[in-house]
Amino acid sequence: MIAEPTAASNLPSQKENAVHDEPVLESAAQNGTYVRNGNLKTPREKRKVRKQCENIRGNSTPSRRASQLQNGEVVEAVTLFEVVSMGKQAMQSVVVDWVEAYKQDRNVALLDLINFFIQCSGCQGMVTAEMFQSLYKKDVMQKMTETFDKETGLQYKKFMAYPWILTVTWPVDMDNEDYPLIRTGPYWKKFKANFCEFIAVLVQQCQCSILYDNYLMDTIISLLTGLADSMVRAFRHTSTLAAMKLLTAIVSIHLNLDISKHNAQRLYEVEKKRLGGKRTSYRLDQLERKRKEYEHKLLEIQNMMNAIFKGTFLNRYRDVIPEIRATCIEEIGSWIKMSPDAFLNDSYLKYVGWMLYDKQAEVRLKCLLGLQGIYSRKELVSRMDLFTNRFKDRIVSMPLDKDHEVAVQAMKLLMLMSQNCEDVLSAEDCEMLYQFVYTTHRPLAVAAGEFLYKRLLSHEGDKKVQPGGGGKFGASTDQLKRLIHFFLKGELHKHVTYLVDSLWDWASKFLKDWECMTSLLLKNEEVGEALSDAQESVLIEIILATVREAAEGHPPVGRGAAKKILSVKEKKIQLEDCTKITEHFIMVLPQLLAKYSTDAQKVASLLQIPQYYDLDVYSTGHLEKHLDDLLKEIKDIVAKHSDMSVLEASSRTYYILCREEIAIYSQVDCARTQMIDELMKQLNQLLDCFWQKEGGFCTDAGEISQMHSTLRRVAAFHNAHDLTKWNLYDKTLRFLVFETEHGRLPVLIILPALQCTYFSLLWQLAAVSEHSPKETLFPLRKQLRHFSQICTCFLHHKEKDVREKAFMILCDWLLILSHLYSNNEEAVGLLGYLPNTQLQEKLFSFIQEHVFMDGEEEKKDLTEEGKDETCKLDDLHKKRSLLAAYCKLIVYNVVEMTAAAEIYKYYVKTYSDFGDIIKETLSKTRCNNKIQSAKTLILCLQQLFQTHAESQDSSNGVDFSSPSFANIKELARRFSLTFGWDQVKSRESIAMIHKEGIEFAFQGTTGVDGKCLHPNLSFLLIISEFSNKLLKPDKRLVYSYLQRYITEPLSCRRDKWQPLVWYRNSLLANEDEESSVLGSLGEWHPVGSSKTSSFKRKLSNGSLPETSQTEAESKAPEQQCASQLPSAAGKSRKRLKSKEMRLQEHLPFLCPGGLRRRYCKDEVKTEDVSEEGPEDTVEDVDVIGTDQDS
Repeated sequence: MIAEPTAASNLPSQKENAVHDEPVLESAAQNGTYVRNGNLKTPREKRKVRKQCENIRGNSTPSRRASQLQNGEVVEAVTLFEVVSMGKQAMQSVVVDWVEAYKQDRNVALLDLINFFIQCSGCQGMVTAEMFQSLYKKDVMQKMTETFDKETGLQYKKFMAYPWILTVTWPVDMDNEDYPLIRTGPYWKKFKANFCEFIAVLVQQCQCSILYDNYLMDTIISLLTGLADSMVRAFRHTSTLAAMKLLTAIVSIHLNLDISKHNAQRLYEVEKKRLGGKRTSYRLDQLERKRKEYEHKLLEIQNMMNAIFKGTFLNRYRDVIPEIRATCIEEIGSWIKMSPDAFLNDSYLKYVGWMLYDKQAEVRLKCLLGLQGIYSRKELVSRMDLFTNRFKDRIVSMPLDKDHEVAVQAMKLLMLMSQNCEDVLSAEDCEMLYQFVYTTHRPLAVAAGEFLYKRLLSHEGDKKVQPGGGGKFGASTDQLKRLIHFFLKGELHKHVTYLVDSLWDWASKFLKDWECMTSLLLKNEEVGEALSDAQESVLIEIILATVREAAEGHPPVGRGAAKKILSVKEKKIQLEDCTKITEHFIMVLPQLLAKYSTDAQKVASLLQIPQYYDLDVYSTGHLEKHLDDLLKEIKDIVAKHSDMSVLEASSRTYYILCREEIAIYSQVDCARTQMIDELMKQLNQLLDCFWQKEGGFCTDAGEISQMHSTLRRVAAFHNAHDLTKWNLYDKTLRFLVFETEHGRLPVLIILPALQCTYFSLLWQLAAVSEHSPKETLFPLRKQLRHFSQICTCFLHHKEKDVREKAFMILCDWLLILSHLYSNNEEAVGLLGYLPNTQLQEKLFSFIQEHVFMDGEEEKKDLTEEGKDETCKLDDLHKKRSLLAAYCKLIVYNVVEMTAAAEIYKYYVKTYSDFGDIIKETLSKTRCNNKIQSAKTLILCLQQLFQTHAESQDSSNGVDFSSPSFANIKELARRFSLTFGWDQVKSRESIAMIHKEGIEFAFQGTTGVDGKCLHPNLSFLLIISEFSNKLLKPDKRLVYSYLQRYITEPLSCRRDKWQPLVWYRNSLLANEDEESSVLGSLGEWHPVGSSKTSSFKRKLSNGSLPETSQTEAESKAPEQQCASQLPSAAGKSRKRLKSKEMRLQEHLPFLCPGGLRRRYCKDEVKTEDVSEEGPEDTVEDVDVIGTDQDS
């Protein structure tokens, strides 16, 4: 409830008027003016107000309650601001009560409403009202200002809300970044909705009574217009939102009045026609007065609309705050949809079109959402021709927007334009928009899929096209053929999975028509014309993609961060689809495999379908016959093909079907054993023919080809199946031993033999159990070491493919052996293996030669082979795989972390090719050990710096302007960026980098002519790139650590000591206690010098320390030639010591023994400050001016 206005009007006005700068006349008081607070005159009163404002702002409760005495009882008054904060439940009744209060005393009620808007702006200040009649017009215009009172620290804004002059007073430090509309959390989000609802309810309750009294709306519009022009963001944002919502509510009233006017006009005409010749009647006069009343109200409403639009919208739709611009555009979109007769014209649409180019995504998004509401209505589209022609190109380009949501809504808008506007999009525009089905952002791809389906695949908008083929598959067949044609036309042959996923939400009906798809492949008569070979390949890929999408129920890799959680309904659909897939393909798949058994690409795709089966259907449906057919076809395919994709798919199919828990296990296991027996029999026969004599082998090309194919088949199955009982290890190891001794075997035999031997050892390692006897572990250990030596030897093989295969196997092998996990600790101790230093060096040398090759060697390698773009991409993929394998050894501590320093050197140089791998390695090693990772980074920079220094002329020192030094500095900058914004998380690493860098910079110090020379001093320029990552307390600690190495005054030569000055300035940047002197050199005072005491005493007297003339003249000449470096003084010594002592607990490596002793109680030095009095050593002085009013 709002308190009765009489209670507020009884406040003693004389006491408040006594402090007015310009007193209110008696006529104003008699007219009912309610003055909340008067203007402040004396400094004491102003300071009192400031303290009150600060106390109010410090109160965390958002509401204010006041108790008033009415009829002997205390009644709690609730403000409008509190009502809005409470929610919508009490809002309707409170607005009704406010309207009644307005009818009794409109001035008091309006001032409550004015205070409501001020409070909603987050302002805890005061509002003062003076009647307009009390001042001359010229004086009023002079006071329409926003000023700042320096003495009280209060901000004043004086503006007119006719018939009042309002003065809002608030503290100047009112935070523009914290007011109700932009605060986060569910409470403030609800507050914003309630605020908008309050304005709508207020207008709704006033429409039948006080809305047209020429007082209420004039005052509110004047108030909101005045606040919207404020420089304070909170006022501007809140008043703009209120004005826009007010105009929206008025537009709704305008619509109702317009309908009522037309109804009254129609009734008037009917009544006039009924009366015939009679001139007049009471009923006709009543209808005429009603019609004129509606016209008068409509005219007033239009004036209100124009005043708000011109006074607020035209000024604020270009506001610097994006939230304000977005509010304006959102509301104008709703006005156009609500009242197209008044707003749907180019005079208003142009603002929406202009803001499509706004820099903020939020504003562009509001434009698109508003246009969607317009283009979705066909009756409005015909009036959008000029706008469409003017801004179509901009809208077509917006799916490329960097903001994902804007791109999605732009695609949806183009979908509506395509449906409701004839020929608005050209064929080129559509072709460009179709390609968005391949984008990685799934919402945009789904929107593009809708566009593609409704524009190209569906028959809804294309009545001329008749479904081809007839029969039960006619419609699906035609859609499939269109889809296949679209895919082939786009020439993106590896993106079928993404295409299917984009269409899944819109075209799942025909994408799940697997019966139609397989009928097309089997060329049934019902599907009409047969497909070409390319079309059949695409259709098989579509079948595989749709089966995977239906069975897994989540997007493919690259679309979506993680697998989505399916609802109960989605899980039910998924199970039904799996059953449907199984029942259909159990019978059809053997036929398809038999038809395409000679096509490796098609067979490899078809063999992936059984992994999505519900295998229980075989036994429950008594379909074992079809299982025999499938196994027979797979066996024939394995015998025909040596392509690894086909062989791996066949091996995986056997692995999936051969699960022990399912009923068909024995049947599949028998078929698998039979097939492997035949493979091993064939291999044994080939081995007998291959090894013709001791120390020799068959060189026949046919025999070698057969051996190659057989070994590939065995390797493919040995990957997923344990073939240990066939004793494959000894047979394949013989090839590798022979190659290491003689080096004459063909590559076609070495590669699969290496792979088979590797798999054999892996299966033996997997078989090591908790109770494995020690006697069986020693032979295995010998085999493991022997195989490691063979792989190491192959790193220098003459064939590149062998070298790369050996490196990949060796990296995986070392990773497995170094991280063996078993309950048998004895087995882990015997079989575990870590590479020695020599092997680590060989591994890195391999990476340098094969990945980080020099530019000239790489160019020579490419030109010799004449590689096209595809070959270059394949080579890059191989290099990335090699580098990733080596980096895994670093991440998992198989190789020493310091080895990463050599990799980090190429971070900037090879960023486009390997930057992501190197950056991920850096991140993982940092998670493992922060300190060691930091040492590795600084080691990398030190090695590069030493290489650069050795290439320079030692007499001239290091050249800062050389490209190599700039590259090192850029690398350091990139390293610093990898630490992110969380300085607390990375403080130990950054501090270690500075410590190691400082120590390196002062290494190798030599003395010449009594002066110290530091050859590595320029390294401080490089580690200065990490200074911005230090916390302010850590900067002080690093600065103290740096001073330990400055043992004597600096010379006057600028170039020699410039790196030290630059590094020091980077540590002392933004430090209030240090006066930075760039480029000046001179004496470096230690932190704890006695001069700090005098500096502190002078600050306690309210003045800065100055160097007297006598002191200046007494300086040594060599010190006068160089400007004095600022001493580390400012805050008290006691505070500095306590801060550094706390930091020692977190960063102990920056506090060596010398520094620790300095702060020990037993050994602390007694500084010579006793003569200055005890107050200088006890008090902790902050440099703040004394109170001027005391």
